[in-house]
Amino acid sequence: MGSIPKLEAVLVELAEHVATVTLNQPDKRNPLSAEMLRDLLAAFSWCRLEPEVRVVVLTGAGDKAFCAGADLASFDAEKSEIERHHGRRSLVDLFQLLRDLGKPVVGRINGHALAGGFGLACSCDLLVAAETATFGTPEINVGVWPMVISAILARNLPRKVVLEMLLLGDRWSAAQMKEAGLVNRVVGAERLDETTRELAGKLARKSPAVLRLGRDAFYRAEDMSLAEAMDFLQSQLTLVTLTEDTKEGVRAFFEKREPEFKGR
Repeated sequence: MGSIPKLEAVLVELAEHVATVTLNQPDKRNPLSAEMLRDLLAAFSWCRLEPEVRVVVLTGAGDKAFCAGADLASFDAEKSEIERHHGRRSLVDLFQLLRDLGKPVVGRINGHALAGGFGLACSCDLLVAAETATFGTPEINVGVWPMVISAILARNLPRKVVLEMLLLGDRWSAAQMKEAGLVNRVVGAERLDETTRELAGKLARKSPAVLRLGRDAFYRAEDMSLAEAMDFLQSQLTLVTLTEDTKEGVRAFFEKREPEFKGR
């Protein structure tokens, strides 16, 4: 196993094949600053390559904010507009890294997930949210439009829900987001850790090889035409059935025992 990265704005922990990545600046509401984006890219790059990691839990430190989005102070920073433009590429790189991670990501939404932080939550495969968590795109209220994350939102929520959030900038509750189909579990704050552990633990017991092939195929087929997707997914099914884990799973089914997946 490679050494767990030591970062300044992000905390990385590993236990029982589950890596927990924590945005660790609660006093600032865990903003997507240049420093935070740098550390998130480093953390997820390590998770992607580390074979001991089968599942990733993404959360924010504290009980107020999961991630409050970009640091508005950066708009006043001593940089040219072109420097700021290129600097925002880190956010795009982070979203693409999450999509191509090859491992399921469970978002533990402990507080407000706003603006870019809402996009970060939407980039997770599954979401467990505290009842007190809120979600929203308040950018319009300060004369900004959330350009990058709108692509992520449009792939996670119905068009009218996305447009209402983008156009009005209101906050939505965890219960509303569950009703809209974004959040998988809404629990009291006292059950947030337990529920997240249960979900991540269940995922960690699945075949990592099949999870990777299936997850990758799901996201790649998303932007294909139906005919293209069907042809592509047929080939991916053949790849899945060639894995040792599939053979082990079928054998275990007939032998009436739990399969022992090895990720091959």
